[in-house]
Amino acid sequence: MTPRRIMVVTGSRAEYGLQANLLRMVEADPDLELQLVVTGTHLSPAHGTTEREIQADGIPVAARVDLAQRGDGAQDIAGAIATGIAGFSAVFCRLAPDIVVILGDRFEMLCPAIAAVPASLPVAHIAGGQLTEGTMDDVIRHSLTKMSHLHFTSTETYGKRIVQLGEEPGRVFVVGSLGLDAILNDPRPDRMEFERATGIVLDRRALMVTFHPATLDRVPSECQIEEILAALERRSDVRVIFTMPNADPENNLIRERISAFVSRHSDRASCHESLGRRLYLGALSLVDGVVGNSSSGLIEAPSFGIGTVNVGARQQGRLRPASVVDCAPEREAIAEAIDRILSSGFRASIRGLKNPFGDGHAAERILAVLRSCPLDRLAAKRFHDVDFQLDEAFGKVNP
Repeated sequence: MTPRRIMVVTGSRAEYGLQANLLRMVEADPDLELQLVVTGTHLSPAHGTTEREIQADGIPVAARVDLAQRGDGAQDIAGAIATGIAGFSAVFCRLAPDIVVILGDRFEMLCPAIAAVPASLPVAHIAGGQLTEGTMDDVIRHSLTKMSHLHFTSTETYGKRIVQLGEEPGRVFVVGSLGLDAILNDPRPDRMEFERATGIVLDRRALMVTFHPATLDRVPSECQIEEILAALERRSDVRVIFTMPNADPENNLIRERISAFVSRHSDRASCHESLGRRLYLGALSLVDGVVGNSSSGLIEAPSFGIGTVNVGARQQGRLRPASVVDCAPEREAIAEAIDRILSSGFRASIRGLKNPFGDGHAAERILAVLRSCPLDRLAAKRFHDVDFQLDEAFGKVNP
């Protein structure tokens, strides 16, 4: 029997960290053939050329699609998407996958999804149905849902939202978050190994800080990162570990501000383009809290019993465990929130918190569907109407 060809697309360090366990399972399955396609910031020297992490893990790369993104402006990103669509179309012709697996809400994932439409290729989308109203990711995520044929979501709430978008319930699978698989199943470095591998000395309380561009927030990203840094200026008793932002518009401004902060406070601050998944999870297990606007603070950090200061509106709409403290992008509010998550009372209140995003077996469930689903029936979709009442009236037109 010819193995089923499963093409998985990875476009960033964050995506690969989530996909790694699933990739290993697909590669090890004798009935499946893994076709890993690397794109996006994996191939960008400015973002650490993180394809090296994939090579270090020994996972074979079937193809590369360079988006040739020259900057972080709107025209640069639109041009990169156009380049990527053409690139993926060529890859599909060459490798002839049976199904394409994409994850999340990054603009890079539009490239394989759009290229798959005229090729009548079925697409499986992981992590749809979520809301992040402070960023353009919402538009991209829901668009990917409509271009996909199978949906793997992390919670029942997100699954219902996918159905609300017109997808058939039988195509939606609530599997949990891939982010929890590595946390619950993979070994992590202890403090000594982490310090040796990163050069970070954990000689005081520490915070992990990740801030991505908030593309739809009314407060500009540049102002938000300045407020975060101003709050951190006051905490000379805390070591600050920055991971750099994604490739969205204004990421270069954020990088400049972070680099300047680290230069001023090199005795207690460091920045890292990519720690890699293993060291990143090791850091979460060793630090005392998380600050910023990354989804990791809401999804992965709660599993380590630490608090998250979630700044601004980027994650607005996403489910929140009790370990998350939301605050406005203002230095006083951020400083107060940091004090709160570092307090012994708060730490005690979230001890034993159950993470609502799954049980660490998402990859197994996804693999089971990819192995068994009848691919020949996926391409033709039926729009699923939901019987509901509008909470608000339609907009009125006065001719």
